[in-house]
Amino acid sequence: MFVVFTDLDGTLLDTVTYSWEPARPALDSLSRRGIPLVLCTSKTRAEIEPLRTGLKNRHPFIAENGGAAFVPLDCFPSPVTNAARRDSYYVIEFGSRYDELADSLDAASRVSRVPVLGFHEMTAEEVARRSGLTIEQARLAKQREYDEPFVVLDHAHEQNLLREIERLGKRWTRGGRFLHIMGQNNKAAAVRCLAELYRKSYRSVLTVGLGDAPNDAEFLSVVDTPIIIRSRFAAALKTLVPTGRVSEAAGPAGWNRAILEVIPE
Repeated sequence: MFVVFTDLDGTLLDTVTYSWEPARPALDSLSRRGIPLVLCTSKTRAEIEPLRTGLKNRHPFIAENGGAAFVPLDCFPSPVTNAARRDSYYVIEFGSRYDELADSLDAASRVSRVPVLGFHEMTAEEVARRSGLTIEQARLAKQREYDEPFVVLDHAHEQNLLREIERLGKRWTRGGRFLHIMGQNNKAAAVRCLAELYRKSYRSVLTVGLGDAPNDAEFLSVVDTPIIIRSRFAAALKTLVPTGRVSEAAGPAGWNRAILEVIPE
């Protein structure tokens, strides 16, 4: 049995239009065969749920760079242990609280004297302008629980800020548009956790991972078949994940062809 773990922005979703339509043939193929598609993204739960509805996706998902994994209550034969029940999910938390992360970012900026602009300081209109999202999508993006995206306003001294974040015991990662501060979580730990849940329920599981940015490197390194979706980060990501195959096209078109080649009907 295959389980597919995929990043969203720049991978399954187009970086400009946020559409997945070019990937429709592969999505339909996975759906017909009952192959789980696990969304693994820096997006919030509030952003992911409408996407899952549009995709008719009922599988687990990983939010905010591995901050938490959300598992539908009826997904596996047995209850998920070491998880909290919230709404219609078992929630497995890996990340730090959002208010703690925002405070740590402010402290790191103050001590390093490197100005930043975090999502907690931006209006929905500012988030929309910087990300290309609609105002409503930006409001969903601001409903954060485990991860704070930010931009550095003094790039010449960015490394001073990042070192201070690490000194405070937090991690950072670089996405397609923003830097992110987080706790000790990452996408890889959440992917490992969900892969293990699938392996407990099915005799044999092969994992496929797709991503396009540096914050995908860790989880691509723990799947059986890593696929690097072509982007400006592809060469650097290939260095970090030597076993990854690079798609011919970018975004959902590259995602579509890669899935149909790796998991042919």
